[in-house]
Amino acid sequence: MPTAPVRERMWDGTSAWSVTRHDDVTAVLGDPRMVVNTASLPGGGPDAHAELLVKVGVAPDLAPHLSGTLTHLDPPDHTRLRRLVGQALSTERVAALRPRVRALVDDLLDALPEHAEDGAVDVVEHFASPLPIGVLCALLGVPQEGWSRWRGWSRACASTSPRTLNAAIGDISRAVRELAAARRKEPTDDLVTGLTQARDERGGRLDDTDLVTMVLALVIGGHETTAHLVSNGVAALLTHPEQLDKLRTDPDLMPGAVRELLRLYGPAATPQPRYASQDVTVGGVEIPAGACVHARIAVANRDPAHFPRPDALDIARTSRSSHLAYATGPHACLGKALADQVVEVALRALFERFPALALAVPPAQLAWKTNPVMLQLVRLPVALGQPG
Repeated sequence: MPTAPVRERMWDGTSAWSVTRHDDVTAVLGDPRMVVNTASLPGGGPDAHAELLVKVGVAPDLAPHLSGTLTHLDPPDHTRLRRLVGQALSTERVAALRPRVRALVDDLLDALPEHAEDGAVDVVEHFASPLPIGVLCALLGVPQEGWSRWRGWSRACASTSPRTLNAAIGDISRAVRELAAARRKEPTDDLVTGLTQARDERGGRLDDTDLVTMVLALVIGGHETTAHLVSNGVAALLTHPEQLDKLRTDPDLMPGAVRELLRLYGPAATPQPRYASQDVTVGGVEIPAGACVHARIAVANRDPAHFPRPDALDIARTSRSSHLAYATGPHACLGKALADQVVEVALRALFERFPALALAVPPAQLAWKTNPVMLQLVRLPVALGQPG
């Protein structure tokens, strides 16, 4: 049950504030006094995230590519870069990608029966995971023969091995720089071309370091979260057959179904921590300057003050309140329209192709990763049944 902001002790022994009510989370995420980079606090100081990256083994020359993403920047740098990336990731470009998304989905569905072992197929490994990286590669303009390498790099970016992580970041950096150089000579209709051509109000543009950083953010954030949302959504619908039947009866409910799945099963449970740049009152509680604040969006999305029967999956739910799965405020997810599109196309096509799709294990045996900031399945074994 969401409560007023409370202090909590973190895994490393430090203290932080936890905010869980929908109104309070919305306020924290939209408050300019709540910054994401400790270097933005009064008096300056080190970037805690950058220091942590180097401490865990990320090479100092590569760490800025991870610490300099939009999620770790505050205005004015954040404002400038977000505007430039927003120009490239336009509504028109995302909409134009839909046929390509459907083609990728169909290719993966064609191959699913080939991956069956003892009558079961792992949706995570053979559908949910490869789909987003294929979409991102198509969006970026990566030639298809290079997609398998990019999928390997994306997986490596989630590794706890510094050597593996550094190698992947280095490989992506070189690939992006080469792709950007090619697109400057011969522009095409892809995101890398759009990023190289974007200009701010003063004529400024993204340099190669910015390009690498933005692409890394898309690969790391866009791949994992979208993949988990697809698999979480499949599992949710298979364990709520009455909702799946409702969706099959009325496919036009799909956009609302995706919103409801995001509310209840959105993979990102807690976004980047915020830091109070001055004393801030949230939900009647004063949070002192310098304090670390965690906005628990997964809890806020089940706030009964905003969502009647908050723990119930209802794909036809109508509510004046919006889910917070993509966060809100200046750091709201830039790729949310693309993620919505990918999930909608993927779920619609999967259940159309395999109308008898069912879990291959009891729901209680589904393997979920123990992760306080991410809701994700390790595997999702399903029985396909006969194609429709």
